[in-house]
Amino acid sequence: MQFPTTLHTASITVTQATIAAYAELTDDFNPIHLDAEFAAGTPMGRPIAHGTMSLCLLWQCLGNSFPAQALQTMQLDIRFVKPVYIGDELTAGGEAVGDASGRWSVWVRGQDGTDRIVGLVSMLPR
Repeated sequence: MQFPTTLHTASITVTQATIAAYAELTDDFNPIHLDAEFAAGTPMGRPIAHGTMSLCLLWQCLGNSFPAQALQTMQLDIRFVKPVYIGDELTAGGEAVGDASGRWSVWVRGQDGTDRIVGLVSMLPR
């Protein structure tokens, strides 16, 4: 398999409706995501999107870049570095790490260019 040097991006604009739909889908109704009054009393100061919603965007990026069977051989090592708020426009993408075949630096970034998720994906031997 020929490996891409740049991954195909995936994007989403986070809305209250998106967060509510994701809560329904995942059965995660934590008030930090859905209750503005509750969230105002937290260090975040306002509702934040589910972290796994941003992670799903990263998997969508990988799905856009590789055949489905290749995803079964990938190991993802990530860190959540900044919360995602309503109104954020997110893009997931990545680049090959040096000339090391089978490794990519991956990220989810906001419209302001700041990272929300950073990490590394590696293709494991079969």
